[in-house]
Amino acid sequence: MSETANRRTYQDDPDIQRKRWIILIVLNLFTFMATLDGSIVNIALPTISETLGLPVAQSEWVTTSYLMAICAAILFFGKLGDSIGKIKIFKLGMAIFIVGSLLCGFSHSLSFLLISRVVQAIGASMTMANSQGIVTDIFPPTERGKALGLVGTFVSLGSIAGPSLGGVILSSLGWEYIFWVNVPIGIIAIIFGLKLLPPDMVKTGAKIDTTGTLLFTGFILFLFAGLLLGQQLGYGDGRIVGSLIAAVVLLGIFLWVEKRKSDPLLQLDLFRNPLFSLGILCGFLVFVANFCFNIIAPFYTQSILNLSPFQAGFLLMLLPIMMVIIAPLSGALSDKIGSEILTFVGLIVMVIAQFGLSRLHQGSPLPIVGTWVAMLGIGSGLFQSPNNSLIMSRIARTQLGIAGSVNSLIRNVGMVVGITVATSTLFGVMSREAGQRVTGLIPGQPDIFLSGMHVVFTVSAIICLVAAILTGWRMLRSRQDEVGSAEPQQQRMAEGSAGGK
Repeated sequence: MSETANRRTYQDDPDIQRKRWIILIVLNLFTFMATLDGSIVNIALPTISETLGLPVAQSEWVTTSYLMAICAAILFFGKLGDSIGKIKIFKLGMAIFIVGSLLCGFSHSLSFLLISRVVQAIGASMTMANSQGIVTDIFPPTERGKALGLVGTFVSLGSIAGPSLGGVILSSLGWEYIFWVNVPIGIIAIIFGLKLLPPDMVKTGAKIDTTGTLLFTGFILFLFAGLLLGQQLGYGDGRIVGSLIAAVVLLGIFLWVEKRKSDPLLQLDLFRNPLFSLGILCGFLVFVANFCFNIIAPFYTQSILNLSPFQAGFLLMLLPIMMVIIAPLSGALSDKIGSEILTFVGLIVMVIAQFGLSRLHQGSPLPIVGTWVAMLGIGSGLFQSPNNSLIMSRIARTQLGIAGSVNSLIRNVGMVVGITVATSTLFGVMSREAGQRVTGLIPGQPDIFLSGMHVVFTVSAIICLVAAILTGWRMLRSRQDEVGSAEPQQQRMAEGSAGGK
């Protein structure tokens, strides 16, 4: 690998250091928009389905195609950023994302909309893959954790705020503006980015792992195509089984190849740290559970409670509002009492909220619905920032950028898996209740949808409970390690005191 790195760093440039927090705002603005577009479409799916004449199962591809493309491309663009410059790739990603957003709003067919979403996703993956690495480069070690924590907060907000913001935009302007709203905001961000973002100082010139990139892209496409098409064709279909088998084979080959590469696409050494892996796993499970909520809640609020998109948006806005309030407090509190206890408490609150959501019905009072939605926001706010801090604290500073890319990948995979779990469970239960295969809402039979919804939220509660158990184990193990390391020290002090006598 050729190394072409300037010895000077961004911390040596006083002008960059004066602007570092404004630079962080630009980075977070695109991080927020790119993540938001993975969930903002959910609340518009009923309207898009009606406008384009699509069943619900097909309209879900508007969301999943975006997330699949990000998952397939994010490691490649992270590696490309290291090779030719992270800031260069980030700037290009901003422009591509805006073009994709503009095209999405002009779509009048499913195929054109899906192509536009893939263009949008390519731009989003270029910004997501490199934002945390840029933050790591620009901010000094004394402020790096705080800056990365703010990036994580904007990521979480973007993931959760979609249904509520989408509902307000949908009811006021129309579904096209869910995409077009990115254009003016993005242009402003690009203008500031061109003025504020410095040129790349470090370019490794590393050769891109083409084999690993192709294998990983194939794995993602086969895996999620199999999972999502299985809802429509049935998981016993030979094509679906073949797709899932191909995904497993490609993953195995990918891991085998990466272990033998001197400069692999994915640094597998990161996962040798069990506490890092546990933090990544818990974060993945939380995103799976939250996206079960994101995909079901818009249909429940609009089709069962008969709320307008505007009303549904304001009701679901409780979740991101609580996150905005709780996440900064949780981050500050974690510096004083530690992150483990906050992640554990946050997960317990999420478990309670998910079980509460599983008890909702057609006549549930809006204050009760709002309470459970707000509690889910409180739990997410308590969990996300401390868990991100735990993940980043378990690795060397030289690997923060790589870990950020992995974290982004796992987050987006969790979103797709959440959508798959939610829709597969929902349609499976609905089909059993209806006595026939169901891939959409049945007019005049809300009880069938509610039966499926109850099971989905019960499953998501169990997923959060598993994460809580794992986090509790991590907390106990950390405390045992602290006690274990303290005992020999106390014993040595006692022996020293006795010897002195």
